Amino acid sequence: MKIAVLGHPNSWYLRDLQRAAKQKGLEELELTAVSFTQISASVEPTSNASPAFLSDTHDLATYDAVLVRTMPPGSLEQVIFRMNALAMLQHASDDTGQFIPPIVLNSPQAIEMAVDKYLSLALLRQHNISVPRTHVCQQADVAMHAYEQLGPDVVVKPLFGGEGRGITRVSDPALALRAFKMIEQLDGVIYQQEFIAHEGFDIRILVIGDSTFGMRRVNPDDWRTNVSLGARAEPFEASSELIQLARQAAKVVQAQIAGVDILIAPDGTPTVLEVNAVPGWKGLAEATGKDIAQEVLAFTIEQIASHRKKS
Repeated sequence: MKIAVLGHPNSWYLRDLQRAAKQKGLEELELTAVSFTQISASVEPTSNASPAFLSDTHDLATYDAVLVRTMPPGSLEQVIFRMNALAMLQHASDDTGQFIPPIVLNSPQAIEMAVDKYLSLALLRQHNISVPRTHVCQQADVAMHAYEQLGPDVVVKPLFGGEGRGITRVSDPALALRAFKMIEQLDGVIYQQEFIAHEGFDIRILVIGDSTFGMRRVNPDDWRTNVSLGARAEPFEASSELIQLARQAAKVVQAQIAGVDILIAPDGTPTVLEVNAVPGWKGLAEATGKDIAQEVLAFTIEQIASHRKKS
């Protein structure tokens, strides 16, 4: 069984998956790191087969699964090609009709929905999931009008990105206008949310198929609760209500493996901040003592077996 891990070859997550496979005695399982920049595809006019998808040294179509472990930045052309290539890979075929294409976890459709904060939040709200009041635009004057409605305390975020990178909290109109003008000048998208007061923590629920794992991310020194920014991860026993909410949020963006970030609003309402379709688990594994890498591998192998039966 072969699994291509889309991520950096020196990634901690790749090493953790390899460790988990070894401890589980999965000697026949081959885990190979592949970079998004290595992906290439060809279309042959004399063949009915789907395009071939290759890295520098590997034919991705020969793998049983592709596990997406990163979403690196790139130009619009690069991002579109990468997602389209993965989408086509899922439906690859050959002239014999016997070929079984690999599964992609998460699917490119799920990654596209989750990575776009506006799209994912809008979809969540359409499914009656509580989310922060949010406004997205491209002009500073429009953003200032929205700021007057959302403010005076807002969080400005990049439309794409994670781990708290590029997030700014603004509670002064002059600073807000300056930030909005800078984003407009850079041809960016102005994404702002009302700041929801909290007690120094939020909740991350990792969904892996039917399994869920929870932690609290506590940061008494910063309003941001990302572990990468110094927050402390603690085990958290999620209520059935929160587990159901996390599963519903993951389902909305069609992610089978998802990190759902939840904040409890002052009125007690669980509010989904975002859904991550390429979630990390280092802090979660340390906090809960669970071998999350083994859970990911077990789910991936289960999906491969199910995919083969259907094919």
